[in-house]
Amino acid sequence: MFSQKIINNLKNASFIRAMFEQGEKLRKTYGADNVFDFSIGNPDPEPPAAAIEALKGLVLNPTPKMHGYMSNAGYPDVRDKVAKQLTRETGVNLTQDSIVMTCGAGGALNVVLKTLLNPDEEVIVFSPFFVEYLFYIDNHGGKGVIVPTQKDTFEPDLEALKSNITPKTKAIIINTPNNPTGIIYSEQTLMGIAGVLALKEKEYGTTIYIVSDEPYRKLVYDNIKVPSVLATFKNSVMVDSFSKSLSLPGERIGYIVANPAIEDVELFVNGLIFCNRTLGFVNAPALFQRLVGESIDAVVDTAIYKERRDLLYNSLVKMGFSCVKPQGAFYLFPKSPIPDDVEFVKQAVKYNLLIVPGSGFSCPGYFRIAYCVSIKTIENSLPAFEALAKEFGM
Repeated sequence: MFSQKIINNLKNASFIRAMFEQGEKLRKTYGADNVFDFSIGNPDPEPPAAAIEALKGLVLNPTPKMHGYMSNAGYPDVRDKVAKQLTRETGVNLTQDSIVMTCGAGGALNVVLKTLLNPDEEVIVFSPFFVEYLFYIDNHGGKGVIVPTQKDTFEPDLEALKSNITPKTKAIIINTPNNPTGIIYSEQTLMGIAGVLALKEKEYGTTIYIVSDEPYRKLVYDNIKVPSVLATFKNSVMVDSFSKSLSLPGERIGYIVANPAIEDVELFVNGLIFCNRTLGFVNAPALFQRLVGESIDAVVDTAIYKERRDLLYNSLVKMGFSCVKPQGAFYLFPKSPIPDDVEFVKQAVKYNLLIVPGSGFSCPGYFRIAYCVSIKTIENSLPAFEALAKEFGM
């Protein structure tokens, strides 16, 4: 028989993928222009011109062994460029020895957790959160501990965090800008978390690591700054990818940053490199390491996403939906007009609206809209959202 754990996990598999698959069926029936698919964070804007030109240059001017193996940590010159850019951004002095190139942020998180966790150690995640986190933790023998956030802001609740830290707590995963809320954790909140960790580490004689998942850190609006986790927490690890910032989700290219202040950081980084290899990733894709090295300062035009956020947010609020305005990423997370968010999402399908229940992010009573779609899709969807709102008396 197959793995019982996997069979059980399939029953609780991602609502995101389930809605995406349902969208494929609806498109075949009604046509793509008549289906409003807000289910998955698949960027609509094409990669920036600098990235396209870099890719053309690499393909048309091949160099010997450009598709061959390299160090499991990645090309030294690319890691050096990443380190220098992050040093400028964070003020933390980083070198190429702090960087490990990875197969996207998902691969990076698995590498980090494999390196950190002993069996049954706990990893805290703040709800709502990207549901795959729990599977990643389980992959490496850990136990996920879900801690709620403040419902009015979706910022971490420090008292709830304090009460959920135990002697077995090994790490906390944070995600800011956040999927699914679009909220950016404030510097005050991060400092508050640091204070809680200092107290608990002293109480239990342990070290608790912050693992910061930051694929949306360059998609920020209204001149809001994303506070640096590396500058705030000594025992911090940053994970990033170019899936959103360069619109390259299918190319699976990202990296890990180990804070040089971590005790025995060289041993930790060697562990990351070992796990990168033995988890089967071996190394990040060679061609796209070169591409990001050539376009390290490029980013998609965030004004595109801001326009879509503003149109959808303002329209939904006018219809009567309640929603915290996102500060970054490309998601809205409104309240469901009925307590059963799964049922609400099912009813939305009648209008060819594909959204994801908040229960899929361990936060029932809400639903997620991924507005990384064309402006035309958003404009055409508004009558459907209005009809849905009227159905529920809004």
